[in-house]
Amino acid sequence: MLFSNEILMRIIIGVLAACGFFVASHIYKHKKAKKPLVCPVGFDCNFVVHSDYSEFMHIPLELFGMGYYALLSLFYFLSLFIFDVMPIKLATLVLLSSFGAFIFSIYLLGVQIFALKKGCSWCIVSAVISILIFILTVLNYDFGHIAQIFSK
Repeated sequence: MLFSNEILMRIIIGVLAACGFFVASHIYKHKKAKKPLVCPVGFDCNFVVHSDYSEFMHIPLELFGMGYYALLSLFYFLSLFIFDVMPIKLATLVLLSSFGAFIFSIYLLGVQIFALKKGCSWCIVSAVISILIFILTVLNYDFGHIAQIFSK
């Protein structure tokens, strides 16, 4: 059975989102259990994930990440069975949400580099996953529909 490029992209993005969920979950479990988060490459993950930048509106960022990645993974895996071709409104919503996650990931990388001057390999992996999801979403998006939307 041959897969179309769109189906293959959905599988890849779904797997990336599942991996992102597990990374965010790993960070959350360590913080909740008050266990030190050890970075495999010698960064100071514990400092980064307990910094003032680790929450938004008093909600840990990893919960936002878990929610985003879980919904995205679920959406992409379910879309394999529901849609032959993804409806443009859903594809646009996914594109916009992945763009938001991309921008926020770039911001958080900047915080690590410029504000904290420390890094967290788990956080960097999550950011790379988010960036890859955005790039693949853009590559898979049919921008021809935008012209149709604005021409109406």
